[in-house]
Amino acid sequence: MAGNLGYVGSVLTRHLRRVFPQAVLAGFDNGYFAHCITNARELPERHVNVQFWGDIRDIDPRILDGVDAVVQLSAVSNDPMGNRFESVTHAINYEATASLAALAARAGVKRFVFASSCSMYGFAESGQRKESDALNPLTAYARSKVAGEKALAAMANGRMVVTALRFATACGMSDRLRLDLVLNDFVACALACGEITVLSDGTPWRPLIDVKDMARAIEWALLRDPGASGGAYLAVNTGSDDWNYQVKDLASAVAQAIPGTRVSIGESAAPDPRSYRVDFALYRSFAPRHQPQVSLAQSIRELKEGMSAMGFADRDFRSSQFMRLKVLERHISEGRLGDDLRWRA
Repeated sequence: MAGNLGYVGSVLTRHLRRVFPQAVLAGFDNGYFAHCITNARELPERHVNVQFWGDIRDIDPRILDGVDAVVQLSAVSNDPMGNRFESVTHAINYEATASLAALAARAGVKRFVFASSCSMYGFAESGQRKESDALNPLTAYARSKVAGEKALAAMANGRMVVTALRFATACGMSDRLRLDLVLNDFVACALACGEITVLSDGTPWRPLIDVKDMARAIEWALLRDPGASGGAYLAVNTGSDDWNYQVKDLASAVAQAIPGTRVSIGESAAPDPRSYRVDFALYRSFAPRHQPQVSLAQSIRELKEGMSAMGFADRDFRSSQFMRLKVLERHISEGRLGDDLRWRA
């Protein structure tokens, strides 16, 4: 697992240990967010057999010897970070992904799973976007995911099965919680401030997926039969049709779950250009036993319970370690990282 010390990786590690109890699990991470543990009763990495440390841009190919499968989670992982570190986003999300896949193929790795994103659809005025529809990436992050997919498709062959999971927007509780995600942000606002302020007019569409169901999808990709599910290379929208929501409806659902929460909609705000609904029929047909199981109400409840157990009440949480961009900026300001996001001290 490359990038295992993050929001998704912390959940995925436990999931893979549970479903593959005899597997040898190895993590690879540079540790930007390793210290961002939230309400965990144990270190998630207790469940890996070995933890490698390093920059995905400089991975030692020898660690791939004898590896059967690679899960590539390493990324500069949202639009604010992508805008702040555009060239690094390109280098990590695209170039390092392509390099890792090429090294994996040469090492005889049989499975390669890439955490891609539905954000590459960008803006879609009508209908739900299918895998065959045109892509419209509007941000550095989305463009890097498109480039990563193209690189993987170009090297697809019968020896290594490659799956690009175009995930819906992540949400839900994790041992390394992020609050720079729309649903998680709304729950934090409700708990800390008693008010959710929607900065857009609330009409943009977002598909969501709970982080637990992301782990289930990765499990499927590690096992999928290429002959019955898309061939040696597959890019597939990963989520559920039931989880296509307008932002204002997400705010209302959180307010219902956390009584006393007020919702303020920016009716006069400029429209958010990132608005799209997604068709998940292909994933539903290929992975009937790994469909999302977590409901929106459950995600909100688990976030509320997890954050309440933490004693969360930080009205200024957007300046805290819960925001991944703030963590990187703090590393830089204190001299640990350079602007190229390489460790200096």
